[in-house]
Amino acid sequence: MSLLRPIAIHLPQFHPFQENDLWWGKGFTEWTNVTKASPKFKGHYQPHLPTDLGFYDLRLPESRESQAELAKEYGIYGFCYYHYWFNGKRVMERPVQDILNSNKPNFPFCLCWANENWTRNWDGKDKEVLLKQDYNHEDDLNHIRYLIQYFKDDRYIRVDGKPLFVIYKTEQFPNIKRTVDIWRSECLKAGVGEIYLARMEASAIGIDPLSIDFDAAIEFQPRWRMLNENLRMYGSLSDRLKHKLGYEESPFINNRIFSYEEFVEDVISKEKVDYKLFPGITPMWDNSARRNQGATILEGSTPDLYGKWLDHIVKNFQPYSSEENFVFINAWNEWAEGNHLEPCRKWGRAYLEKTQKVFLSSSRVSKKLSFDS
Repeated sequence: MSLLRPIAIHLPQFHPFQENDLWWGKGFTEWTNVTKASPKFKGHYQPHLPTDLGFYDLRLPESRESQAELAKEYGIYGFCYYHYWFNGKRVMERPVQDILNSNKPNFPFCLCWANENWTRNWDGKDKEVLLKQDYNHEDDLNHIRYLIQYFKDDRYIRVDGKPLFVIYKTEQFPNIKRTVDIWRSECLKAGVGEIYLARMEASAIGIDPLSIDFDAAIEFQPRWRMLNENLRMYGSLSDRLKHKLGYEESPFINNRIFSYEEFVEDVISKEKVDYKLFPGITPMWDNSARRNQGATILEGSTPDLYGKWLDHIVKNFQPYSSEENFVFINAWNEWAEGNHLEPCRKWGRAYLEKTQKVFLSSSRVSKKLSFDS
């Protein structure tokens, strides 16, 4: 069996910056949402609060080092950092820029361009655009020229020498093939060589990445459109009737609450696709810290259920080559989405321990988990 490289998706939102101060108030960080969360129903796990790493500030090199050391300890090969670019304007770029400039931590990483418009969806105003994506080929050129500094870094994750660059939503581009051509051409001119492009796949029906001149796709979990009619939404008819008659405010009316266990069973039962698709997994999901109403919650996640899903992936995924061997974990630290491997007050290091156990017991985790510190 071929070895695997587990990659954890990383959100660099945990530090104050100008845009957050302007839009959500002075000193706002992701921790602001996390700490104000509260249970919506009996047994609901909220708030999710950190233990080992605390309420860290990613401007501090000690925080970034601690994350890398913890990930390395439990078999995570590297981080995939979200990257934010709006026609030359960068947002929350400081942590990753500092990683590049300081050469620390000595831990593999790659970038995923979160190429959506930035809206006020955290406070329910989804249609209010704060930063807009304006796709054009001049910007494609400027963007790739900026990214080349990262691609040349020795720690940058590669496939057969090709830097891995991930796009969150390729369907947003008006002419993605022309964009790809510009990117590949400019990387060759700059001495980077070929690049390895992967698209995130979140919808129930995917596309062959080769059809848009990409190299592979990545299963972004949870894939919400897989929450189909076969999955039972929590709440009963009596809940809905009582709400309609005004007797009570039921959380099952105003939020989408599903069983994590049923979701796992549904994902595991899906047939394999006939194109390159790196598997993905989520340890848990609950974005009610960001949304008073309209949250989506996968209720009842446990380390054992997560381990069952991960074990299925490890036993069934056959890498496409010796270095096309990624498993993407969403996420390392999406605390306001109730979605994290980092230790919390309820579970401690249990999800990290399960991750390590599944990969090591299968003997399929790469022995070269990271570069030497």
